[in-house]
Amino acid sequence: MPSLNLAIARLVNIGTDNFAIWVVNAPYPSGYVLRDCVWSPHLTQAWIDWQEMFAGHSRLDLPPGSTPPPTNPQTMDLVSPPNGHTAGPYTSRLMQYLGINLWRWVFDGAILGSLERSQGMAMGEQTPLRLRLEIRDPDLIALPWEIMQREAGQPAISLSKQVLFSRTTTEVDPLPDLRTNPALNILLVLGSDKKLQLEQEAAILKRTLCDSPVVGNHSQGYAPCTVTTLLQPTRQELIQELESREYNVLFYAGHGSPAPDGGLLFLQPDMTLNGIELAQVLTRNNVNLAVFNSCWGAQPDGVNRQAIPSSSLAEVLIRHGVPAVLAMRDQIRDDESLSFIQAFAQALRKRLPIDEAVAEARQHLLTIYKFNQPAWTLPVLYLHPNFNGELIQSFDEGITELPETAIPSITSSAPTACLRSLDKGVTWFLRSGVTRIGRTKDNDIVIPEGSVSKRHAEILCRNNLSGATPIRTYSLQDLSTYGTTWFLAANSWQQILRQEVPLKSGMQLKFGSPKGEIWQFIIEDS
Repeated sequence: MPSLNLAIARLVNIGTDNFAIWVVNAPYPSGYVLRDCVWSPHLTQAWIDWQEMFAGHSRLDLPPGSTPPPTNPQTMDLVSPPNGHTAGPYTSRLMQYLGINLWRWVFDGAILGSLERSQGMAMGEQTPLRLRLEIRDPDLIALPWEIMQREAGQPAISLSKQVLFSRTTTEVDPLPDLRTNPALNILLVLGSDKKLQLEQEAAILKRTLCDSPVVGNHSQGYAPCTVTTLLQPTRQELIQELESREYNVLFYAGHGSPAPDGGLLFLQPDMTLNGIELAQVLTRNNVNLAVFNSCWGAQPDGVNRQAIPSSSLAEVLIRHGVPAVLAMRDQIRDDESLSFIQAFAQALRKRLPIDEAVAEARQHLLTIYKFNQPAWTLPVLYLHPNFNGELIQSFDEGITELPETAIPSITSSAPTACLRSLDKGVTWFLRSGVTRIGRTKDNDIVIPEGSVSKRHAEILCRNNLSGATPIRTYSLQDLSTYGTTWFLAANSWQQILRQEVPLKSGMQLKFGSPKGEIWQFIIEDS
């Protein structure tokens, strides 16, 4: 899936309101563009109005030094309720005004051109564009970037079916070795919260996660779900449970509060766990997704109404190598939370990538609680820049991997195939079904080079019968981030860009850099 990653940072040596916006990752070479811009005072005013309307509590000022504009009748008509009008139309206009102006501030000039060309490439591949936004200035973290929309009447960026939106950061630890699982294995942790009846809440959440209705064409490939519940565990009990079984999702519900080291989660009234401590446990036990139904998990801590850099729970976990974190930007009502959780769990069980599942659940919230209410804007998704968002093994992947004994008459009589490094003399024998090739240890063939993607390519072995004659065929599927898989044809190296090509004995291949080692595909006795 094509990916476009943007970064926003303050130009501290120029002025408090000067920023740079640039492309960190693009699906084509000339897409790496940059532009300088100035934070608009009208955006500051719209943000102040947003907080007064939706927050109901003291939050962070941003950016420092930026002052609201003097009263302008035309501007204020957009951001304040006219006399005699109800708050309903006003909230819609405020949300739309802020969303459109955030879009115009980010997507202008060369940045807009890079986005449009990236979207065109995604449409050509009949897939959404994965758009990831990195906010490097802590004062801008609290803004609801998820509401950005190009024009009135068009969907917000986090609701679009053509763009899968998430936040990210490039200052991260490497991902742990990851494998997609065939099921959702959830550890549900209910911490201290005076408003919660813990046993009742646990039963409701477990039912919400596991009993999502099976609908439509997805029923045949619907992934199973298991939930293990911990009620107000000690730190040691939480660690022991994570180490005792293979969980791919941690779900926390309970009280949380901002703090400099990734916030605080209250496991018990007098026992807390901060983000840095939790990150060590999650990465050590290969938890792929952490979900927090607690206050301000996606908000940084602040001093004198100024944000502390890299202090939100979501940021801390991503920086320590947790692949995906979903947290709330602000408080969310119980009914809104349960609606979102059910839609999100159902989308995951349909084997959707995490960012696509969040978009689907967000659309569900908007439908129920209306566009002019903040519910759909509250979930904030962070994805590690090297994580493709796949949590559940795809249904097609599961049925492609046939066991070695699937057709004994074929497997016993067919010749053996292998990949051999012509530079190092190393030989890897290929298995029946799928052989995975990549940089990390969870692959079948490991190529530890920086230019090789974590999951770079697959060799597919298919067993067929032509009448009574057994036939075994091989093909190569490129999965790399930048389409850097190559094969030698007519004395020149040809690029495979997310395609599947048939393999013939003697074919030479390269993975990653075009100057990298040469591999040869060989079928013995051929």
